[in-house]
Amino acid sequence: MSVNRRRGEVAARLDGREYRLCLTLGALAELEAAFAVADLNALVARLGEGRMAAADIVAIIGAGLRGGGHELSDADVRTMRCEDGAAGFARLAGELLAVTFGASEGAQQADTPNP
Repeated sequence: MSVNRRRGEVAARLDGREYRLCLTLGALAELEAAFAVADLNALVARLGEGRMAAADIVAIIGAGLRGGGHELSDADVRTMRCEDGAAGFARLAGELLAVTFGASEGAQQADTPNP
């Protein structure tokens, strides 16, 4: 699966299936509500603290999956498996945030195939 990182897309293999994740504007609004913040600046500040609970990771990945067009709930995400377990989920959430907010050099790449 190829993804367009300029559009904030990342690819993930969860439960042995390929998914495209994207934090669309709607997904970001969902995260604002989940983290009980007033706006995007507050969301960025909250996510930039460098601390994420498992529930935070579930919310980010769930919003990204829904933004990517998958009809999955956070409850579905809680039961999924990811390569490298919890560390893999944490990396996925970090990558999704990085391409969304342009926080990494990798976010500059346009079309990247899934490894």
